[in-house]
Amino acid sequence: MASWTSSEFLYVEIKPPGIHFLERFKRSGKLSFKQYQAMVFVLTFVAYIAFHATRKPNSIVKGTLSKQSTGHFKATDKGGWAPFDGPDGTALLGQIDLAFLSVYAVGMFVAGHLGDRLDLRTFLTIGMIGTGVFTALFGVAFWANIHSFYYFLAIQTLAGWFQSIGWPCVVAVLGNWFDKKRRGVIMGVWSAHTSIGNIIGSLIATGLLKFGWGWSFVGPALLMTFLGIVVYLFLPVNPPAVDAERDGTEVDSTMRLGDTITESFLSSRMSTGFDRRAVGFLAAWKIPGVAPFAFCLFFTKLVSYTFLYWLPFYVSQTEIGGEHLSQETSGNLSTLFDVGGVVGGILAGYFSDQLDGRAITAGGFIFLTIPALFLYRIYGHISMTINIILMFTAGVFVNGPYALITTAVAADLGTHKSLKGNARALATVTAIIDGTGSVGAAIGPVLTGYIAAISWDAVFYMLMTAALISGLLLTQLIITEVKTLLYGSSEEDEAGAHSEPRPPIDVLI
Repeated sequence: MASWTSSEFLYVEIKPPGIHFLERFKRSGKLSFKQYQAMVFVLTFVAYIAFHATRKPNSIVKGTLSKQSTGHFKATDKGGWAPFDGPDGTALLGQIDLAFLSVYAVGMFVAGHLGDRLDLRTFLTIGMIGTGVFTALFGVAFWANIHSFYYFLAIQTLAGWFQSIGWPCVVAVLGNWFDKKRRGVIMGVWSAHTSIGNIIGSLIATGLLKFGWGWSFVGPALLMTFLGIVVYLFLPVNPPAVDAERDGTEVDSTMRLGDTITESFLSSRMSTGFDRRAVGFLAAWKIPGVAPFAFCLFFTKLVSYTFLYWLPFYVSQTEIGGEHLSQETSGNLSTLFDVGGVVGGILAGYFSDQLDGRAITAGGFIFLTIPALFLYRIYGHISMTINIILMFTAGVFVNGPYALITTAVAADLGTHKSLKGNARALATVTAIIDGTGSVGAAIGPVLTGYIAAISWDAVFYMLMTAALISGLLLTQLIITEVKTLLYGSSEEDEAGAHSEPRPPIDVLI
């Protein structure tokens, strides 16, 4: 057990009970550092799969809840659910999405602030179980015959708060265990949880839809609750929590922040030079690169979440090869966008590591998003084959930079050299970047709810414009990285070589 007093909270870490159980089967009586890394990777991976799986039912049941589902769909598709079965049904569904994502965005900033000050394992468990409860309560309306718009609004609002706890926690935990040198590839693979969660959520929701739309919510909710218990029992937050020691042959570039994190964590005193005070909210904004990536993600996530919440509905409303698809088929087909997202996240992480350029990679993917969206809208209806190819391609370029920025970039900036050894900034920086992005995620789906009633062409023009702005926001960072690639050092490094070192960012702001 490790414990210390921060500037605002008493921070106490206790070895998870599941670790004690596993150690009984080890001859040495303890797990190796790499075994802990594998455990962290898997647990945070499946945890966020569950978070995304519980978000997907909303998009799957949109056609079932709205009156439009009675048109060209099969008889098994239920004919609407008040209050969403009227002419303003899509707008009301958009408002539900807005409530969820608005609270999620605001909650992200709060959760990040708390995440650097509380036990991450317990905090993450609360978020997971709370998400499971309120996701299930949305589905309970089916059996309880609830038709109040304010019931659905309240449930989604509370679900958004508990969902916001997840991301800062899992990124902070992962950042505690993996180095910066391989972070792009590792987090590129790890970020596949977003798309895999969407796929699993879609398959569960569409598979259970025929039994009643309430089951589409209860299924993912049960998965979330179960995994929340597993996380509480087994997740090691960081090396000192489980007395883990890094192998002497391993060198971690993230850990070279004055003293190694391993040494600092394992030290019983504060004299190692490792600052345990949590970084303040304003101080985190001052870290170089945080603001441009945060605002870039605002527009990137606007595009990504519009697809997350509206793609199955769009597919069901569009003739593909001369015919409309059923609600179930549309939901299953839409998972190919997320399959593309898995590939995009891994490719973005790999290229950013090879180029040592996060902004170059993210910007490249973002600018390629524009023609990908244009081609999908213009030619996606011609045949099923063309639709699949173009949907997959769009998923690669839309979700690639989204995955890169929310994982490797956030973790890099959370351990930026300007922090001078302070490792208690990961959750705060992650929350700032993804929280700002989540504001865009809230705006995109609700705008789509209104614009789609006029024209889907207008929706795609909105998305292409958002992608363009997103890429332009990275222009300065891209130029800096290109200069670094060409000349071997950045302007900041050159300036630092001829001047006094700048003081560390004030962690108490």
